[in-house]
Amino acid sequence: MNTELIEQLRSQLGANGLPYMIPIHPNLVHLTLGLFIAAIAFDIVGVLFPYQKPVFKFLSLSVTRSNFFDVGWYNIVAAAVISFFTVAAGFYEIMLAEAPSDVTSAWGLKAMETMLWHGVGGVFLLALIVGMTLWRGFQRFAWRKDTSQQVQGSYIFAGFLILFVMFIHGTLGAHLAGEFGIHNTADALLRMGENPNLLLK
Repeated sequence: MNTELIEQLRSQLGANGLPYMIPIHPNLVHLTLGLFIAAIAFDIVGVLFPYQKPVFKFLSLSVTRSNFFDVGWYNIVAAAVISFFTVAAGFYEIMLAEAPSDVTSAWGLKAMETMLWHGVGGVFLLALIVGMTLWRGFQRFAWRKDTSQQVQGSYIFAGFLILFVMFIHGTLGAHLAGEFGIHNTADALLRMGENPNLLLK
C-alpha cells in the first residue's frame, strides 16, 4: 500500500475523520428505523382496525382497513431500499474510522470489537429487513390478497423481534460515537485541544 497516498487522503479529512461535514450513516440509520417502525405500526393498526373502527367514526375520519396496510407495505419497501445505502455508508465510514484502543464501552467491548459487531449486525439487519419485505409482499399479493387482514400475526411478532435487534444494534452504534468518539466532530476537536464552541457555529 502507498502510505503517502493514505496520508494525503487523511490530510483532506475533516475533524470528524470524514471527507464531508456530517456523517451520512447515522442519518440514514434513523430513516431506516423510522420507515420500519412506521411499517410495523401501520400494519398493527390495520390488524386492530375492527376494534378501532368506532374511534375513527367518532373522530369523523373516513379510513378503510386497506389504507393502513397500504402505508405499511410502502414503508417496508422504502426501509428495504434505504437499508442498502445505510449499510454501504456505514462500511465506508467504518473504513475511515480511527478506533481508540484505550477505551472500553459500557458493555465491556473495545472499539474494534464494537465496530465488528456493528458491521456484522448491519448486514444481518439488512437481510432481515429484505426478508420481511419479501414476506410482506407474498402476503399482500399472493397468500392474503383476498382477505381483509393483509398480514399474519407471526409477521407482526417477527417485526417486534427485529425492533428489539435494532435496539441492541443501535446501542452499539451509539457506543461508537458517544463512548469512542468515532466520527464525532466535537469529540475530535476536544482531543486536539480545540474549543468546539468556537469552531462549530
